[in-house]
Amino acid sequence: MLGLQAQAWLNVMDFGARKDSTESNTLAIKKAIAAAVNKGGGTIYFPAGKYITGPIHLKSNITIYIDAGAELHFSDNFDDYLPMVESRWEGTAVTNFSPLFYGNNLENISIQGRGTIDGHGKKWWGYSEVEVKKQTEDSKWQKEFKRLNKAVLAPDLPGWIERGFLRPPFIQFLNCKNVQIKDIKIQNSPFWTINPQYCDNVTVDGVTIDNPPSPNTDGINPESCSNVRIANCHISVGDDCITIKSGKDRSGRKINIPAENYTITNCTMLRGHGGVVIGSEMSGGVKNIVISNCIFDGTDRGIRLKTARGRGGIVENIQVSNIVMRDIRDQAIVMDMEYAKSEPGPISERTPKFRNIYINNLSGTTNRIGYIRGLEEMPIENVAFSDINMQGSTGFLVLNVNGLTLSNVNVAVKQGSLLSVNNGKELNILNVKNTTPAVDKSLIELENCQSVDVQSCFPTIGTALFLDMVGSANESIYVHGNNLARVKQILRGTYKTGQLSSNINPLEIK
Repeated sequence: MLGLQAQAWLNVMDFGARKDSTESNTLAIKKAIAAAVNKGGGTIYFPAGKYITGPIHLKSNITIYIDAGAELHFSDNFDDYLPMVESRWEGTAVTNFSPLFYGNNLENISIQGRGTIDGHGKKWWGYSEVEVKKQTEDSKWQKEFKRLNKAVLAPDLPGWIERGFLRPPFIQFLNCKNVQIKDIKIQNSPFWTINPQYCDNVTVDGVTIDNPPSPNTDGINPESCSNVRIANCHISVGDDCITIKSGKDRSGRKINIPAENYTITNCTMLRGHGGVVIGSEMSGGVKNIVISNCIFDGTDRGIRLKTARGRGGIVENIQVSNIVMRDIRDQAIVMDMEYAKSEPGPISERTPKFRNIYINNLSGTTNRIGYIRGLEEMPIENVAFSDINMQGSTGFLVLNVNGLTLSNVNVAVKQGSLLSVNNGKELNILNVKNTTPAVDKSLIELENCQSVDVQSCFPTIGTALFLDMVGSANESIYVHGNNLARVKQILRGTYKTGQLSSNINPLEIK
């Protein structure tokens, strides 16, 4: 990766740049990049100062180095981001405003340094969220967008594409190899902040992202990329902190490039709708993802997987471990296949799948610990939780799952059951405990469940009911090897087949 020892070291001041914020430096930066290209590549150096610029288009073998004390402030004049370029917007391939940093079909590109880049997104947010909705006829930008996007494969649900004013991502590289973004601070993004597309070998390391409460200002969104490493980042944004995506609906399925081989580690996330999110744009598939050693503090959700009928694509082989969460507003863990409400239908390429998801070593405080909802026609497959130690208002709510394991789950849940499952098959429940049991609810609640094994549990004092069997469709229920001495009642309801055996039965607790 190019850096301080690149072939050429070019100071933008030598190309006519002004660092006193008095005029635009777009042309000076372009000249510096062209000069580096003529030398076979190099580093474009920004010394301390305040620079005003329009979009910066990189070339192969170029490093942008923004030194400590240097600030790049991007214009909020929409015309500066014309002509429109090839892009992707929320998973749909389009021709749109140029991203602030942009490149296509490049290799060996880097943005680094201890300086700051500022997207001045406020004007973009206000125009797209307020002005566009009030206007009675299209602006010149919308007319240009619609002229260039007559054949666009719009998402199933109409929305932004039809409206035609799409804010640009801050950093978007397409079809590039060997991409590095390191150490810089990024703030006030117009839209998604770091958004590589169809890239291979991407590293985002030591980056700080600070976007105020604002619409769709996600932090790091590598989409349809391979071999991605995100580490040591500090993120506070107006939407999701880190998301993994691979295209939306017809456009995503046509391009059909998965997001694969990602590692996310040693990051802190202080504000956002989700800490690490997969989807909802995942029509090209997502696979082989490792998330570890992160802290989520005050995000709306922790780990979130989301999709809907119509997306298609498979999310599989996801490993999450060693996560600390604090004050999560909604759910610590979400796997939701009905992110957009729709009616069940026949299985086809439009039907998404979630499978092989493993989550272990979680601790912290939240509202609901886990919410897992598969589709009636496509249940979530093979999910495992282990070594969970959390405090929450409510526990796990599970719908439509085939293959669920909970082991070593020791939580403090204030309301309801620790685990409630509706329409579940192949459930393994081992050593689960709620240290603050609800006096009017069971520890475990099953409805329409088959092939369930419950063992090695030792419920705490105050557990009124161990297992509640709701309805008449539960079958093959096996409860064995549990210490139920401190439970007032083992079972309520009936099951068709199964067995209770080798349990320590309730004792009279004085």
